[in-house]
Amino acid sequence: MSTHARPLADWLAAASDAELADLFAARGVRPDAAWQDFFDAAEALLDPASIARVLPALTRAEASALRAVADHGAAASSDAEAVATLQRLALLRPDGTASPPVVAALGDRPAPDALDTPLPGLSSDSAEAHAAERAFTTVATLADLLLLARERPLALLTGGALSAGEKRQLSEQGLPGDQLDSLLSIAQAAGLVVSDERRLHTTVLAEQWLRASASERWSQLAVGFRDALPRGVRSADGGWAPLSAWTSAHPWDPAWSERSAALLEHARLLGLVSDDASEPAWTPSLRTGAAPDPAPLARHLPAEVDRIFLQNDLSAISPGPLAPALDVRLRTIAARESAAQASSYRFTPESIARALVAGETEQSIVAFLEEISLTGIPQPLRYLVTQTAQRHGLVRVSTDEETGRTRIESVDQTLIKAMAVDQALRPLALTAHVESLTTRVGRDTVYWALTDARYPATLVDADGAAIAGERHPPASTAPSAPDHTALVAALRSHQGPDADAAWLDRELEAAVRAKAVLQVTVGMPDGSTRDLVLEATGLGGGRLRGRDRAADVERTLPVSSIRAATVIAS
Repeated sequence: MSTHARPLADWLAAASDAELADLFAARGVRPDAAWQDFFDAAEALLDPASIARVLPALTRAEASALRAVADHGAAASSDAEAVATLQRLALLRPDGTASPPVVAALGDRPAPDALDTPLPGLSSDSAEAHAAERAFTTVATLADLLLLARERPLALLTGGALSAGEKRQLSEQGLPGDQLDSLLSIAQAAGLVVSDERRLHTTVLAEQWLRASASERWSQLAVGFRDALPRGVRSADGGWAPLSAWTSAHPWDPAWSERSAALLEHARLLGLVSDDASEPAWTPSLRTGAAPDPAPLARHLPAEVDRIFLQNDLSAISPGPLAPALDVRLRTIAARESAAQASSYRFTPESIARALVAGETEQSIVAFLEEISLTGIPQPLRYLVTQTAQRHGLVRVSTDEETGRTRIESVDQTLIKAMAVDQALRPLALTAHVESLTTRVGRDTVYWALTDARYPATLVDADGAAIAGERHPPASTAPSAPDHTALVAALRSHQGPDADAAWLDRELEAAVRAKAVLQVTVGMPDGSTRDLVLEATGLGGGRLRGRDRAADVERTLPVSSIRAATVIAS
């Protein structure tokens, strides 16, 4: 057992619960760690593997300070903040020195080179316009991606990236396949999507974001990007360091080169940096930790419109970028055919039925289209909405209160007979019952199976009122950070008043397990002490058993009489 664990255990025992929780989170400690007391915690934190895991997270200043302490015993006086962080991470002792396990774990990692990073200049008008166009494209593309993820959660690989099949499908729908991972990383930083069981779901926040203006959308993405940046590229004022310093911000992280390149690409996609590495007018406020100012960006964005042209061929034309809230609702009623500043949409029986499933009604659809149309509602479109609405709801799915089974009913018995023999519905094990069908499968599952099979189904409650179906409800919150409250409480519960006695017991237990040779200092009845060299053989009942090598006899010593024990051979 490491003798260096004792000072750290004492520091841990004296730390507050908040400091312990912060330390455990920063060091990646599992909330269910099998630690019995602070000695276990200290040994685990000084384990070479644990130290090696935290070194890549150190910033340039922290790495320089730790290397200086390891080499010279002290860091530069200007590194007070870095030294304080290293102490919070239990990589330096309270006196600013490094324990031998930390020095050994550093190995031959070099000290980072000095770096001069001047602030970038402001962009020219043309460079700024290109950055604004790129930001607008990123926001619009991400909105398209979120709308698709809202309808169907996206499949992820074990590492969290999109699967190849998912990328191929999204690319076929017009999304840039080479930017999908970057776009989703930006969305995750802003809290718009969350991964769960290798599926990417949109959040409640995404529903609000989709209906915000382009400037508001960009502001939220930019702030989320800034707030999620690693410590190495963050500045003391809450902003970020010059982009030229990002590539060496975490010098001991072998994966940092790839990660920093990805972050720089995210900054480029958000229009926070121009192609010539200069800054657009809207970047300095974010870089210095202030609230975003999208006004300079908005001057370069195309004006949003709130009216469309409805045509006799069941299509709609937007003469400019449609206001996001209107676009989101229109796309629940019609399928978008082209994405540009002048977008086109097409109404189909399937798109109208999808809107009805989502909770729209014939009256709400007609009222919405009349409100935003510059040309009224053409007769073919009005007829399509009416016909689809009349057909919708012919099949009613409910739960039988007496049996608890799902019941499928319809005034059209032809549909009941068709569903009874439909091979696509065989997994539901439908059973005929008094001009209806029943199954043990849950109501929602049955409803979506019928919808996928293009039956005009609707959910109804016990009173027969229609219920809007929501196949993939948005996630309420992102996964919470690990909670170490229980672990801290468990460590406190084993914290006794006599730390010296507890430490001695652990030393003796470790020596017995290792069959080590101990030099034991024993207190005698007259107040004097005597040193013995014992080969530890057992510990129990408050007594240490061992073979006295000098006298070649077995001795049994009361642990309460042992003042100190030091391993001299193992």
